[in-house]
Amino acid sequence: MMNGRGLITCRQRSGILSMMALLMLSMIAGCSQSNPNQGTIPEQSPQTQATVSTPVAQLGKTKVVTTFLPIYLFTKAVAGNVADVEILVPPGTEVHEYQATPENVKAIATANVLVKNGLGLEEFLENTVKNAENTKLAEIDASKDIKPLNEISPIVKTRKEEEDHAHAQGNPHVWLDPVLAKQQVINIRDGLIAADPANKATYEANAAAYIKELESLNNEFQQTLQKTPSCTFITFHDAFPYLAKRYNLKQVAVVQIPEDQLSPTDVQNAVNAVRKYKVKALFSEPGVDNKLLSSLSKDLKLTLHPLDSLETGETEPQHYFKAMKANLQILETSCK
Repeated sequence: MMNGRGLITCRQRSGILSMMALLMLSMIAGCSQSNPNQGTIPEQSPQTQATVSTPVAQLGKTKVVTTFLPIYLFTKAVAGNVADVEILVPPGTEVHEYQATPENVKAIATANVLVKNGLGLEEFLENTVKNAENTKLAEIDASKDIKPLNEISPIVKTRKEEEDHAHAQGNPHVWLDPVLAKQQVINIRDGLIAADPANKATYEANAAAYIKELESLNNEFQQTLQKTPSCTFITFHDAFPYLAKRYNLKQVAVVQIPEDQLSPTDVQNAVNAVRKYKVKALFSEPGVDNKLLSSLSKDLKLTLHPLDSLETGETEPQHYFKAMKANLQILETSCK
């Protein structure tokens, strides 16, 4: 022990040891706090927590069902990737006489939005929507504010019992006029914004881009077809009155031909109808394999051209422009 001449008493030594122990404990605690990434997760700030949770909130997209191909193309173009878009009537299926399936009912039952062409085209919809029992479903009529045409040329029936598609609300094929297609895109855009306002900017931008292409297509039709004024033609499907009126073409008749069990009388009636109008062109639809049409064109020394009503084809939105430009080329060639 050290006394006043340099020795340390027991009490002093005990105090020094206590101070050293406290110092060691303090150093250990400090080390554990200075390295928070080892075995611990730091608390997130409110801003960080909001950033992490945002993608989860955006996972649920608006579900949109459309009736048939042209309406699907327009809707998909406007919706882009911010909404899920489905089609009810498979491309190539006759929409006028379509019978709904249980899958259609289920699709509508779980959808947020239904987009239709309107003008009485989708006769299967009324009961299908009723059976779906979706009280929250928003419906968009793409033909809203479009003034419908009735038939602008006579319907020639080669068989008396052959029935025509009833167009009680006017001819529904408005999508084949690029100017009216523009109005349909606007209607779809506005309907999607009303149903899903969070994505308004995307719907507006996508619609604007598609509308710009439609305006360019209209200009191309005008500039090309003004070189062949008053071109007269006959179709075998009453799908083109809007196109004809827009570009000063003359659809002089629609000849209805039965698809099976043709009699000699049917053939003769069809020949007489076509000869009566002295037309420049006969138009059928792509993929239609009707031997009578081929026979007619040979007998009358007229080429049978395909004119696309866009009820079948690809499901890429740009398909509309591809098909319509092909129609324009056919019209230009046929009307010379």
